[in-house]
Formats: sequence, structure tokens, C-alpha cells
Amino acid sequence: MGELIKIVDSLENKISKLLQQLEALNNDNLQLKKELKNIKSSQENASKTVSEWEEKYNSLKLANSMLGSNTNKTEAKLKINTLIRELDHCIAQLSE
Repeated sequence: MGELIKIVDSLENKISKLLQQLEALNNDNLQLKKELKNIKSSQENASKTVSEWEEKYNSLKLANSMLGSNTNKTEAKLKINTLIRELDHCIAQLSE
């Protein structure tokens, strides 16, 4: 009978320890999920910022080439031609 009590006490202690570990792991899991969410948010913000800067860079490069920079004159001409074609297409659609 005494051994049975010891076995039951041992099982209770082990179950208690397992429940504590489970609670600690659940808390760690919640913390990691919050951290992951914050990191994803930061990554999205960084990605948006990079896109904005790339757009600004391209605009500045085009403006620079239109101001007379020799390095990107052909690129500027191609862009202007593309814009003219788009305008012609819009005008044609409006005429219909």
C-alpha cells in the first residue's frame, strides 16, 4: 500500500512538472508568434520603403536624362516615345 502511494505521488509530481512545462512552452509560443508578427510587419515596411526609393530613383534618373545628361539620353527618348504612344492610344479611344 505504501508503494502505491509513492507511485501515485511520483505520477502527480511528474504530471505537475509536465503541466508547468506545457504552460511555459505555450507562453514561449505566444511570445514567438508576437515576435514573428512584428518582424513580418517590419519586413513589409522595409519592402515598401525600398519600392518607394526605387521609384524615386527611377524618376530622378529620368529627370536627369531629360535635363541633358549624356548617360541616359536614349533611355529618356524611349520613355518619351512610349508616353507619346500611350497618349495617341488614349486619344484614339476617345475619338471612337
